Amino acid sequence: MENSTLRLLAKSYPTIREAAAEAINLSAITKLPKGTEYFFSDLHGEHEAFIHMLKSASGNIKNKIDLLYANTIPEKTREELAELIYYPEEVLKRKEIEKEKMPEEYHDWYKITIFQLIEVLKTVSRKYTRSKVRKSTPSEFVYVIDELLHADSEDKTNYYTAIIESVMATGMSDQFIIAICGMIRKNAIDSLHIIGDIYDRGPRADLIMDELMKYDDIDIEWGNHDIEWIGAACGNEVSIANALAANIKYNSFDFLEDGYGINLRALSTFAGEVYKEDPCEIFKVKQYDMNKYDPIDVELAAKMHKAMVVILFKLEGALYKRHPEYGMEDRIMLEHIDYTKGTVEIDGKDYPLRDSNFPTVDQKNPLKLTREEKDLMETLAASFRHSEKLQKHIHFMFSKGGMYKCINNNLLYHGCVPFDENGEFLKVELSGKVYSGRAYLDKINDIVKQAMFGSHHFNKPSVARDYLWYLWCGKNSPIFGKSKMTHFEQYFVEDPKVKVEERNPYYDLINKPEICEKILEEFGLDPSRGHIVNGHVPVKIGENPVKGNGKAFIIDGGISKAYRSTTGIGGYTLLYSSQEIDIVEHQPFKGKGQISGAKVHVVEKMPQRMLVGDTDKGAELKEDIRLLKELIKKYRTGAIKEKE
Repeated sequence: MENSTLRLLAKSYPTIREAAAEAINLSAITKLPKGTEYFFSDLHGEHEAFIHMLKSASGNIKNKIDLLYANTIPEKTREELAELIYYPEEVLKRKEIEKEKMPEEYHDWYKITIFQLIEVLKTVSRKYTRSKVRKSTPSEFVYVIDELLHADSEDKTNYYTAIIESVMATGMSDQFIIAICGMIRKNAIDSLHIIGDIYDRGPRADLIMDELMKYDDIDIEWGNHDIEWIGAACGNEVSIANALAANIKYNSFDFLEDGYGINLRALSTFAGEVYKEDPCEIFKVKQYDMNKYDPIDVELAAKMHKAMVVILFKLEGALYKRHPEYGMEDRIMLEHIDYTKGTVEIDGKDYPLRDSNFPTVDQKNPLKLTREEKDLMETLAASFRHSEKLQKHIHFMFSKGGMYKCINNNLLYHGCVPFDENGEFLKVELSGKVYSGRAYLDKINDIVKQAMFGSHHFNKPSVARDYLWYLWCGKNSPIFGKSKMTHFEQYFVEDPKVKVEERNPYYDLINKPEICEKILEEFGLDPSRGHIVNGHVPVKIGENPVKGNGKAFIIDGGISKAYRSTTGIGGYTLLYSSQEIDIVEHQPFKGKGQISGAKVHVVEKMPQRMLVGDTDKGAELKEDIRLLKELIKKYRTGAIKEKE
């Protein structure tokens, strides 16, 4: 087998000289400092806050500026430089107005600023090879920026000044600054880990996906909200109804209509007619964000919201009847309603309904869609299937994603690894086989693949797609992790006791170091050095996001506006550099001009600086080096012939 590999390798390196040169190059790379990994969780459509965190590398770029210029440049000027790096187009547009009034002063500003930006770029890119940095450079500026980055000789000061003067003389100053700022942002982050829940609640999840698709070194660990949208894109009507209800609830019409081109005209017409005289009081939308392109009447939005919720509970109930193996028949809530009394039975007790107007529900067959509801769902499902942008985003999420990822001795997953009350991995039966721990998550990966691509291994594709709904709200789902989803009770029942969702034992057990080690070992990682990184459950005010004596980090800190009252902050991110692991605590995002406000908490210092050779990528490089050395031996013995 290895001989076949070496013969393939010989096609790329046909001589001893070329093979040796590549081995030397790869060996040098293994000695470079490890790149900075950047971890996000629970973005929930908050595109402006997320993109700001990404552009600023959670304040890491500002820290680099402070290290360089704290003793030579005032704080206000350093903040302005940081803002320029984050949003060069906007800042330069403002400068254009000022430049017309004082052209000579702004000639000096451009010159000084370019020098400063080059120094920042040197700082953030020094751990990378010259080749890698060159690849991140816009083609029109490759030569110029490469020369400026390696301006180490005082004898060349005039030469480098002349380069900058030449850039300015050709009228390319703005484009040049934009290019350098983009390189700084790109080189500040080596790899990006998104630990679930990109979708729902916030205004524009589609813009987050657009931004993520710009990154090559990225992975996405699916959350329950992501699985919901995978299901919707696959055509699962329950997922479609839930996705629409959730985003109408949070007034995300720009996202649905402008972002993904989901045509809601049929829904608005249907809701306006069916609920014409109904104020739909409990279905009023939450207006954390206003729509720019698709403003909608709030009363009509409430009617649309109710229409989708009623359809959702019909479709959900029918799905549970199709799948008794889910054990969720008790969640067929429309069958528990006494439509005459206006009450619902929950756990043997009757509760009054907050809204008892159900004009589309047949009391004898409450799960049956009306003809109009069927037509509506067919129209909406077609809109989801034919949304080119949605399909592109979901396929990207699938290609870069999974239920978990093991990387550099860290285990990443969104929700939990389900446990039973005895502290053992929960045993779950699927298709006649029992799974637990890592094997359970691997099986779920397989089912999602079947749902996406129509494989028949899980009986048939529609069964796999139905299972995506179970992942959304089933009690043994690792990305839900609760006893039940009480969304019916949240809408229709006042009593808070029936809204309780008991969490899987995992969420208490994760505080124990020995449980964290057990999980890490289950996934093949070193329990003495490894970490767990997950999100899903917002870290409450006063709660420590570090669990298990430093073995686990929960970084759902409330980037979503809907969680601010619970968390009190604007989210957590995690940075893993060559020297330390940091949890960054963010303040609520207030706009593009916001520069400071992030608090960095060092949670672990590396005993010695980590090199590329210490990472998973380093292990791959070392194997490549070994093969190249074997190829050189084959050349020297004549077992494989060189091609001069």
